Amino acid sequence: MKVMSGNEMRKAERLAEEQGIPMSVLMERAGTKTAETALDLIQKNKLKNICVLCGSGNNGGDGFVTAGILSSKDCNVSVILSGDKPKTELAKMNFERLPSNVKVLSYGLRKFECEKIISESDMIIDAIYGIGFRGGLDKQTLEIVSLCNSNVNAYKIAVDLPSGIICDSGEIPNGCFNADITVSFTALKPLHILYPSMDFCGEVITADVGIPKKIIDRCNCVMSTSDEFVEENPIVPRKISAHKGTNGTLLMMCGSYGMAGAAVLSGGAALRTGVGLVKAAVPKSIYPIVSQALTEAVFVPIDQTDDGKMSFDGYEKVISHSIESCDTVLIGCGLGVNENTVRIVSNVIKNSTKPVVLDADGINSVCMNIDVLRDSAASVVLTPHPGEMARLAGTDILSVQRDRYGTAKKFAEEYGVTLVLKGANTLIATPEGNVYVNRTGNNGMAKGGSGDVLAGMLGSFLAQGMSPKKAAVYAVYYHGFAGDKCAEKYSKRAMLPSDIVEELKYIF
Repeated sequence: MKVMSGNEMRKAERLAEEQGIPMSVLMERAGTKTAETALDLIQKNKLKNICVLCGSGNNGGDGFVTAGILSSKDCNVSVILSGDKPKTELAKMNFERLPSNVKVLSYGLRKFECEKIISESDMIIDAIYGIGFRGGLDKQTLEIVSLCNSNVNAYKIAVDLPSGIICDSGEIPNGCFNADITVSFTALKPLHILYPSMDFCGEVITADVGIPKKIIDRCNCVMSTSDEFVEENPIVPRKISAHKGTNGTLLMMCGSYGMAGAAVLSGGAALRTGVGLVKAAVPKSIYPIVSQALTEAVFVPIDQTDDGKMSFDGYEKVISHSIESCDTVLIGCGLGVNENTVRIVSNVIKNSTKPVVLDADGINSVCMNIDVLRDSAASVVLTPHPGEMARLAGTDILSVQRDRYGTAKKFAEEYGVTLVLKGANTLIATPEGNVYVNRTGNNGMAKGGSGDVLAGMLGSFLAQGMSPKKAAVYAVYYHGFAGDKCAEKYSKRAMLPSDIVEELKYIF
């Protein structure tokens, strides 16, 4: 599925009109799809009082269609006009078609009555503003939105986007409708997956309103979704004659004293994702712990510094041959950061002819010498969380979160790397400037160790011969998919990163 800007969405609608699909039909279908979503909740929860907030533009027209349909389903439907009467021809047409049993009120003229309706509604549908919204909400609309948000008992549905959010940036200038469900038409929009707007969209449902795929394909997209990529680029089946050598070898340089679990999780995830062989290079102090947990791996115990991290001398003695004989290097999970690890990470990046995955302290070690990424002899994939991304980009976490898309895209292009910016709606950016957004996963995965699992999966896919882009998208997608399965089984609160590793065997 594409993520389309407001301008590209308008282009798609214009092309649809040119091919004989009038805007009136698209509006009818949009209102119908919204009504279908609302009716599902109404029937399941026996809701009665429905309030539809309508603006003066075409988004309000969608709302009028929705209200008309719901009024025939044994509901008490009220339409509240947030400002002036409808201004566009399509909105006027659907306003005039409203059945007589729909109560219509103007907030500016009947404020107290409107406040009562909003406070007593079982469901509130926001059709005030759409993708063309700019600037902040005016005083009256902000007042309406605040009243809606204060009704904590009502189900809240946004039509295309919650009013108050700017479509392409996800900015919220001065407040917005807080939706439980957002019905997006034809494609996702940037606000549905960007911070901070994603937190106000609730569950996002993408509804097909009948714009042909060939038209959508003619339009540019800001991002593509991981599920679409996975569907269009399936895993190549293994040959009957496959053996551990043809299934890839992953060299892991992970763990330190006190951080043995990171090596266990990443190694377990790599093995469960199908790599032929895992070689685990770990400090000698944690070798007994990790080797008991990863019985299928082979080990390269490394001399360590006094603080329990890999020593550079120990690395030089035994790793060079291991790098030559592997297919991918994963470095960083639980590695720790000191002068030795900084030298080790830099040496690996400069000298490895095999793809390198940098996670956690692998990333933190690079932050001190960022230009080493340009000296890499092979592909590099980085998996930062927002804090690590801020250090890489020389900024702060808030700035990263405000522009996750721009930050990831710029860094990947500038340093020629594949970048996985973790978090809700993880982004995968490629050196060519392509960006993919992942829609699997949940907040139950927000626990220490989840990133180690992802890194192990990514390294495994790379070692099996996938391109950096495909490996990154696949790892993120299936990591989140396994997390969703765990949430169903154990709950988001109780699930653990180790559960994700175990779930992989059922998924595959």
